[in-house]
Amino acid sequence: GKILANQMVHHLADALQEFVDDGKLVLGICNGFQVLVKARILPGFSDGAGRETAPQPVSITNNDSGKFEDRWVYLEPVSERCVFIEPERRIYLPVAHGEGKVVARDRAVADRLESEGHVAFRYVDRQGRPGPFPINPNGSLNSIAGLTDTTGRVLGLMPHPERFVHRTQHPHWTRLAGQDGADGMTVFDNAVRFVKQHL
Repeated sequence: GKILANQMVHHLADALQEFVDDGKLVLGICNGFQVLVKARILPGFSDGAGRETAPQPVSITNNDSGKFEDRWVYLEPVSERCVFIEPERRIYLPVAHGEGKVVARDRAVADRLESEGHVAFRYVDRQGRPGPFPINPNGSLNSIAGLTDTTGRVLGLMPHPERFVHRTQHPHWTRLAGQDGADGMTVFDNAVRFVKQHL
């Protein structure tokens, strides 16, 4: 993630910023989330904190378990401005990563992530309660599973919505009688809806 982030910062920074400023959407999943964080596109504090001249406010590092985690997790939507999110709809998605732990540089940054609405998704259990491993599969700060920027048009998350776009991709799909939807599709459907309405 860091290598691609450096390439983006040194060769695509202006074009990417113009893309976001034009109202377009950016989605980074798993390694893509790592890239957005390492390139300082996320969390995208409005005062410019976290840009090249300042210390990196957030990073993503090794899982607390010390190993690759491949499991399904529940995500609770937190942000009210992120256009990819369907408010109040808890979703169930797979994770597959060895380095997915979201960390903040210090307590002040951690507080800003919460108070300024940068937390997009939080790891929770089936009832919507945060908890330790395996509910939080990597040990992320405050159970953070995804972040958004100040515009709500940039989303980075560790779980994989693209791996649950059809009901047969669910580990218990044969028991989902009457459920046609796939939780991962909500992220993409919301993005398409936003584009149709605003671009």
